[in-house]
Amino acid sequence: MDKAMVKDLPKVELHCHLDGSLSLPCLRQLAEMAAIDLPESDEDLLALVTAPSDCQSLNDYLTVFDVVRPLLQTKEALTLAAYDVARQAAQENVIYTEIRFAPELSLDQGLTVAETIAAVCQGLNQAQEEFGIVAKALICGMRQSSLDLNEEIFQAAKGQLGQTLVGGDFAGNEADYPTADLADFLSHVQDDLAYPMTFHAGECQCPCPANIARAVELGVKRIGHGTAAYNQPELIEDLVANEVTVELCLISNLQTKAAPSIEAFPYLALKQAGARLTINTDNRTVSQTNLVREYEAFMTHFKTNLEEFYHYNRYALEASFASLEEKAELFNRLAEGYQSHLKQ
Repeated sequence: MDKAMVKDLPKVELHCHLDGSLSLPCLRQLAEMAAIDLPESDEDLLALVTAPSDCQSLNDYLTVFDVVRPLLQTKEALTLAAYDVARQAAQENVIYTEIRFAPELSLDQGLTVAETIAAVCQGLNQAQEEFGIVAKALICGMRQSSLDLNEEIFQAAKGQLGQTLVGGDFAGNEADYPTADLADFLSHVQDDLAYPMTFHAGECQCPCPANIARAVELGVKRIGHGTAAYNQPELIEDLVANEVTVELCLISNLQTKAAPSIEAFPYLALKQAGARLTINTDNRTVSQTNLVREYEAFMTHFKTNLEEFYHYNRYALEASFASLEEKAELFNRLAEGYQSHLKQ
């Protein structure tokens, strides 16, 4: 397999953050719309919106997002941003993507939660019409925010759930705000508000194995990252037994030191145990990655082959929050795209 073949393969991505994945031209356009000055050179701008080279933790990594927040405070900005991220994915032959964002972070200038969601969905729908990619939205609650604010956001979004907005998530400072603190509220969002949920867990070293385990106990069927499952055989057994899909984000996890080395990344143990794995970018711009680069990293470090990539994309579609009709069509597109390569 070479880069051209990897790019040509149809791909599915479940874990991509809107604000961490904006292209440089889009950032410049957003800054112009917001009358905010950015560095003139692309090199300096890239340094501003990329994870610091001396990043030591997830919290260090998250500081970069402060630069982007002021750019995403209008409906027009959110529509442009969503369109831009879906367009980037379509250029890599991603046939289905779920792009997640936190409405809370775009309320600084008076937008309502409903307006932020409508704006993001508009951009995704435009990209779908133009490029043929099926693009959906997930809303993120923030771990470090009050339960009252998270309740307000999930309640306000409820009326838009089911078409382009298809589910929810919790993101943010996992080390200081563990899953146990959110347990009752997470159950409320899943059971009372009927949100299909994925959930960030295992993106740090301590107490993150417990964060994964608690999420599984609460019935979450998709885990974002899951990196702290390394060297945790009982936890991996639980993931497999409960048919939990893990949204792996290799390059960003190495940056945040969730995995302090490639050897400490849990992929091989998860694969050997039969876990349901998917490959994702997390943050295209902040981590200077894309889905082709992620595939290449798995090929380089783990000798992942074509048949395994096919299975991971099938797992991703099965775990996605797309409709049954959409899934049926996407499974056909996926099979057709891999068929000629698998025969070679």
